[in-house]
This record gives sequence, C-alpha cells and structure tokens, in this order.
Amino acid sequence: MTDRNGINRRRLLGTGAALLGAGLATPALALQDHSTEMEPDISQSTHHNISAFRELDWQDYFDNTAHGVILCDTKSRALHFWSEDQSTYRLFPTSVPLTDELTKLGRTEVIQKVVNPPWRATQGELERNPDWPTFVAGGDPMNPLGPLALYLSWPAYRIHGTHDTRKIGRRSSNGCIGLYNEHIRQLFDLTEVGTQVILI
Repeated sequence: MTDRNGINRRRLLGTGAALLGAGLATPALALQDHSTEMEPDISQSTHHNISAFRELDWQDYFDNTAHGVILCDTKSRALHFWSEDQSTYRLFPTSVPLTDELTKLGRTEVIQKVVNPPWRATQGELERNPDWPTFVAGGDPMNPLGPLALYLSWPAYRIHGTHDTRKIGRRSSNGCIGLYNEHIRQLFDLTEVGTQVILI
C-alpha cells in the first residue's frame, strides 16, 4: 500500500525488523560498535532497505557541518545525520506531528541532551487530550519521551525516543520527532549541544 507521500508502507514495515537493531550507514561510513553485542552488517542492503526514503544531501540545506547536522524530513518521515567531518552518516525512520498545524519547520539546534527526560503536557496537548496526565517522571515506562531526548531551541520541541513503537513511520506526535529507542541511543551519542537541526 502506497500512501499519499509515495511511501510504500508494507515494504517499509516488512524491512522494519531488519532495521531496528542498527542505525543505517553507507558501507564506508559505519561506526564502530562499542557495545558487547555485535550489530548485524546491513551495509550491503542499505539502499534496498531505505528505498522508501528520499535521498538528501546536507549541502542542499546547510552551509557547513559544524557540530554535526540533523535533517528531519517530515514528508518521508526520516531523520538524516551527518557528523562534523562528514565521515559518519545515519538515517533513521521517525514519527512526525499529527497535523500541519503542529508541525514546525525551519532551522534550530540541539541546546540540551537529557537522559530520562521528564514530560510535561503543554496546554494545547491537554486541550486535545483532556484525559492525559499533566506530568510523567523521567524513567517511567509510560513517559512518552522514552529514555533520551535532544531538546531543541524551539520551546517544547524535541527529538526523542518512544516506548510506543507503533508511532514510528506515522503522523502521530504532538510536534516532536520520535525515534525507536535503539536509534535515539545512537543519535544521542553522535550529537552534541550545538548540533544544527533543520526540519523540512
């Protein structure tokens, strides 16, 4: 089934299991694995697995890659990362905001990296979802921000993990960009305060 953005959902979901455990990288750009578990080598199938995503070039959006750059493509629901020296590239599937009204596009940056971020509902979220709690502590399995979050210079906007994996690949957030928890851990390690971010 192909949606209005031209994304083949079944194909994407069918390859999702193979993608969950590892961030995507081109063969020459893979990072070393510092964990005790070895990640599967998906370098030979990378282009096949990500064919539903648009291929983008950082040079079309950024003047440079100082501090690394993140490009969030809300149309194909994907996050692209390039390191400062451009030796590392990663591509992750994401969730995106539910509506155009909730979607903020433009240039921002990472201003804080938070482990076990607490979640507070905004006034707009409570108006749309009156049964929601007003606060969920960091580390709580019900926390919608997952285990890690990159806070952006826009108030209340973040790139974060999620315990609800059904949200990834969908218009499902209230403004933030969501990643699988495995992927936010990788991105969290790659980014720094000052990493440039653009949402398109």
